[in-house]
Amino acid sequence: MSNALVGIVMGSASDRPTMAAAEETLSALGVEFETRVLSAHRTPDAATEWARALEGRGVKVVIAAAGGAAHLAGVMAAHTTLPVIGVPLAAPNAIGGGLDALLSTVQMPRGVPVATVAVGEAGAANAGILAAEILALSDPDLGRRLRSMREATAAKILSS
Repeated sequence: MSNALVGIVMGSASDRPTMAAAEETLSALGVEFETRVLSAHRTPDAATEWARALEGRGVKVVIAAAGGAAHLAGVMAAHTTLPVIGVPLAAPNAIGGGLDALLSTVQMPRGVPVATVAVGEAGAANAGILAAEILALSDPDLGRRLRSMREATAAKILSS
């Protein structure tokens, strides 16, 4: 059985460089995760199966990233009651630098929420932080690591 507390899923292997920011953030905070490439449109059965199995494997939070139509986070949210954080990405055919993905990710119907962060790498990093903040509600040690991360960020800004 995996020790992953966060499941990261992205719609295409080309999303890996951007989503590395989420993985790096979680690693820095000592949070175990698993990462998959699954498409809401090209591999719908595999995406559904993965989403439905997460809770049984001990995963507590999902980060789902996609560009363009960006339905992946919504598909995850439709198949699990775990918190889902959507990361909109600017696909090669993006409209408005990823505005299409942002709107597709954030506009969920009532009853199927997706917490949505910024488009791109900043959003990926923030998704990692938000996932850790959710987990820290029941993990005081992780909460301390998050506070240390914030303090280090503030110190870096103040020393500039």
